Amino acid sequence: MTLHHTLTTHIQKAVLELFNISIEKVEFQATRKEFEGDITMVVFPLVKALKGNPVEIGNQIGNYLVANVNEVAKFNVVGGFLNIVISDAFYVEFFNSIKNNETFGFVTPKEGEKAVMVEYSSPNTNKPLHLGHIRNNLLGYSVAEIIKASGKKVYKTQIINDRGIHICKSMLAWQKFGNGQTPESTGLKGDKLVGNFYVEFDKQYKKEISELIAQGKTEDEAKKLAPSILEAQQMLLDWENGKPEVIELWKTMNQWVYDGFAQTYKNLGVNFNIPNYYESNTYLLGKEVVQFGLEKGIFEKDPDGSVWIDLTADGLDRKIVLRSDGTAVYMTQDIGTAIQRVKDFPDVGGMVYTVGNEQDYHFKVLFLILKKLGFDWADSLYHLSYGMVELPSGKMKSREGTVVDADDLMAEMTTTAQTISEDLGKLEGYSEEEKAVLFKTIGLGALKYYMLKVDPKKQMMFNPEESVDFAGNTGPFIQYTYARIQSILRKADFDFENVVISSEVEMHEKEKELIKQVQLFPEVIQNAAENHSPALIANYTYDLVKEFNSFYQQVSILGEENHDKKVFRVQLSKSVGNTIKNAFQLLGIEVPERM
Repeated sequence: MTLHHTLTTHIQKAVLELFNISIEKVEFQATRKEFEGDITMVVFPLVKALKGNPVEIGNQIGNYLVANVNEVAKFNVVGGFLNIVISDAFYVEFFNSIKNNETFGFVTPKEGEKAVMVEYSSPNTNKPLHLGHIRNNLLGYSVAEIIKASGKKVYKTQIINDRGIHICKSMLAWQKFGNGQTPESTGLKGDKLVGNFYVEFDKQYKKEISELIAQGKTEDEAKKLAPSILEAQQMLLDWENGKPEVIELWKTMNQWVYDGFAQTYKNLGVNFNIPNYYESNTYLLGKEVVQFGLEKGIFEKDPDGSVWIDLTADGLDRKIVLRSDGTAVYMTQDIGTAIQRVKDFPDVGGMVYTVGNEQDYHFKVLFLILKKLGFDWADSLYHLSYGMVELPSGKMKSREGTVVDADDLMAEMTTTAQTISEDLGKLEGYSEEEKAVLFKTIGLGALKYYMLKVDPKKQMMFNPEESVDFAGNTGPFIQYTYARIQSILRKADFDFENVVISSEVEMHEKEKELIKQVQLFPEVIQNAAENHSPALIANYTYDLVKEFNSFYQQVSILGEENHDKKVFRVQLSKSVGNTIKNAFQLLGIEVPERM
């Protein structure tokens, strides 16, 4: 039972005995720094029901707690706030109960509990992954890991957009200008090679548009009549009709891209644990649901044969779900795919879609339609909406080839980490191989932490140099603190593992603050899972590290003369290190044993 639960139970009992009134909720907050106390009860919400002065009510409850609750040492009342001081013995006992628990804060999924499916990445197969994909992947992967740690079974998946006009553009350009190039013959990753041809198509297309405008066509006419776009549209039709040579080329070039993506995912440290969904398999899904929706009166057919849903009563608009020629739209496909996923994995009770905020409206409509169709899991759908990532140099455009490539960025981060580490002179005794691993760990840690410490909904500016700073709220600063803790543990030449600390041990204020911070970890995981926010984990870890560094500066650890205190401090350092490691694991960040 947590301290919150324990105190709530006792305060409810106190109010019943003192005032003969039952209360359901007790409101707590952190005690302000200028007052003595470990946790504060807010008295004001009770004043009306108890019909008394908040200070008097606070004093009565405080006296009851001191007399009846072992954990409460003393209290003070300031206005309508009851500041409660928890006994040192409580914190020592708590610490003894968790110090050897390597997974403290993590909850194991219960048998028969519904699973959550998290979708992220979901790229197009006409270009490599870029900076925006990095934020998407890091968010989706981290949220999946946090939900898993909160006690849910999690499926991690993606839907790959492997069909459509954009794919045909790359294929057509390769046919025209590729001269039989392959990833093997060029030494390029397959996704990069295909992306180059997408840019090539755009150059050719723009050239044709300019020529047609020069011949007297309007810009709109030129865009529609350019030979390249007409050929790409024809290729799409050929694909839909199953033309063998088009299908063959499509399979070959897509495989190049998948191989390239797999390498990027591996370098980025993200993964998926169920097979991918492919748009080429899902684009026809959902059509049969339209018929069901028509029969139930959820959808309506217009005179031209198109099918719609009217959501105006729900504050949205009318949305088409089937064109007049009987072809599906994206919405139809997304409805069908969601239903298919639950058929494939019947234990799924909710889904998280990691998609940029430009799709906010789409998901509002999608979730509402699924709800109206009567699926019970539709109440547990969440759009993990995130803002755009910009660089100090400005926005990115993939058609023009001005995108920040994901692989290039990861390589740049590793190089930046190398430069800064060498300048700081932190590499004595490292082999070249060890250095390479360390630079990658620091560089990727910096990238991931910088991305994840920001609330997902916010647009963000990514500054590579700033992210690799070894001071402040950064990944390397936290990694350095972890490495410092491991150094303490290596130097501790005595048995500290098997010693139980007596509850009589005299605690330093900094020790107590540190234990309080560690104690928060399970609650932080649950909050982060509920809010789908890795930022809560990131910022908690930074607070923990700041608290540890303050403890390190003010309290002697290995130099302490009292053996029991020394053992306690090493154990506490180890527990903090383990919590940092586990928190960073949820963010997909590795921690180095030394730096």
